[in-house]
Amino acid sequence: MAVTAVIAAAGSGERLGAGGPKAFVPLAGRPMIEWSIDAFRACASVASIVVAAPPGQLDELAGHPDLSVVAGGATRARSVANALAAVGTELVAIHDAARPLLTPELVEALVATLEAAPEAAGVIAATPITDTVKQAAHQSSPSGGSIDAQDVQNEPQVVERTLDRASLWAAQTPQVFRAAALRDALAGSEIGAATDEAMPVEAVGGTVLLHAAGPENLKVTTPLDLRVAEMLLAERSRR
Repeated sequence: MAVTAVIAAAGSGERLGAGGPKAFVPLAGRPMIEWSIDAFRACASVASIVVAAPPGQLDELAGHPDLSVVAGGATRARSVANALAAVGTELVAIHDAARPLLTPELVEALVATLEAAPEAAGVIAATPITDTVKQAAHQSSPSGGSIDAQDVQNEPQVVERTLDRASLWAAQTPQVFRAAALRDALAGSEIGAATDEAMPVEAVGGTVLLHAAGPENLKVTTPLDLRVAEMLLAERSRR
């Protein structure tokens, strides 16, 4: 089955301190997004590539005539929904531009897994969690509202319980879905609340499979992540 690759590239890069969209931050001499584009181009199953780019950055991809470029939305989920309008294949692979160490082998393995499981709506790359995971008790922030990400970083939290890591996985991308199932799930969900595409599919009862991927398929969020990604790409080029 032919696959359309959708690259979500509209992230702000605020935590990276990039001063602009994360997908276009230089990484090993190239804009970060180009590493993912090249990986999808090397996949026999991928028929086309759609990029959801920041509205002000659409011209940045003008040098890639084989890409379809759509304007991203206010949230990652909205960006993916916009890109789905340009998808005409039965399968769609959603990928974050912030995961530049994508390999064609991982994409093809995910596609093969989904093709072999007709009852499944999708399959996602994921890695088993190796850290001990603590769940924090719900608390109010110093300002009296709910805890947000900044509060978690700045204020001590209280452990409520320790989760059983044997059943916990850290979700990654790519995430490959039957396009019709993903469209239906997004249409029936609160789209802005989804942090990955598997969430709305799970919410409507769709079966989502896990495919083990290595931790090197990392997401670049901080300056440290960027340095690690550069090191891994340099190591890969020497092989």
